Amino acid sequence: MNILTRAMTASALAAVIATGASAQANLTAETSSPGNSPHVSILHLAEIAAEAGIANLQVQEGQTLTNSIVNIAEGKTDISAMPLILPFLLNAGRGPFSSIGPEKGAELASNLRALYPYNAGAYGLIALESEGIESWDDLAGKNVWNGPPRGAALVNARQAIAGAAGLTDGEDYTGHQANWAQLATQLVDGSMDAFVVPLTFPSSRVTTMQAAGNVVIVSTPKDVFESDAYSKLFNAPGNVPISVAWEDMGYTDGVRLVSEDGVFRGLGTAFADVVHKDMDFDTAKALTTAYIEAMDRMKAKTPYAGNINIGVLDADLSGFCGANPLKYHPGAVAAWEEAGYEVPDCAKAEG
Repeated sequence: MNILTRAMTASALAAVIATGASAQANLTAETSSPGNSPHVSILHLAEIAAEAGIANLQVQEGQTLTNSIVNIAEGKTDISAMPLILPFLLNAGRGPFSSIGPEKGAELASNLRALYPYNAGAYGLIALESEGIESWDDLAGKNVWNGPPRGAALVNARQAIAGAAGLTDGEDYTGHQANWAQLATQLVDGSMDAFVVPLTFPSSRVTTMQAAGNVVIVSTPKDVFESDAYSKLFNAPGNVPISVAWEDMGYTDGVRLVSEDGVFRGLGTAFADVVHKDMDFDTAKALTTAYIEAMDRMKAKTPYAGNINIGVLDADLSGFCGANPLKYHPGAVAAWEEAGYEVPDCAKAEG
């Protein structure tokens, strides 16, 4: 965790445990482990909600979000971070929710409502300069770390490689999987030739790798990114296109971007912080209003927060609508519209 993120965590936790005499409610919240945007987003909400006297959030970190959204849907937890692939899978009773089944899954998924969107970064290829990797095609015959042993991250990494270079794990390159907690060690120990992982900008994964030498980041080629075949990836629930110019990525010496026009392009993972549909209108609106008013503070505290599409409600860029069944809470819709934003009609809940 970088210094700024640690500072934000300490500040947010102070807000969570503060007595908060003016706070009107005590709410529970769940999020992922430190070091990524879902974690930062929930802790930021905890801080500003306490400051505004809206609520005190009791945050559980390091949670498995597939479990967290079931807790939200069943009314056991008030707020959680959530990748947008999960309501689709829950609604269909597939993947990690296969034991729930489609009927119960659809019932639970119908209880989920979003407050605001963001993303958890885009899949990029990173390697040490000493490896000589200049393109996705160069992964042929290499040892590539491409995610944890199972789950959406591994699927997306394999899709990103196949889409950019037509390479298949186990046939054209050797994919290696390990838990996220092991990634930091493998970034610097020389055991892998390259990594295909979600990157925020700047990314702690890149700066960690710099301990072992200069780093190259390889963008998805522009013609591939804009092709009909690759665009099909963006039609899958939870996938969004992400483009970031080099000058906005936050790197200086020791990092180089391979791109034909100085823009990083990659397959992104859409997220939202969600609540139960029965959260009262005023609370949902107040939480969302406070979040909107403090978006610049979040960007100032965590450098990569400026590149995760905070406040971007466009359906294509946020991952809403289409096959994604998730809708915004009416209170959140009111907050966004009063702040001058346009909420897509397809992302509004009926009634």
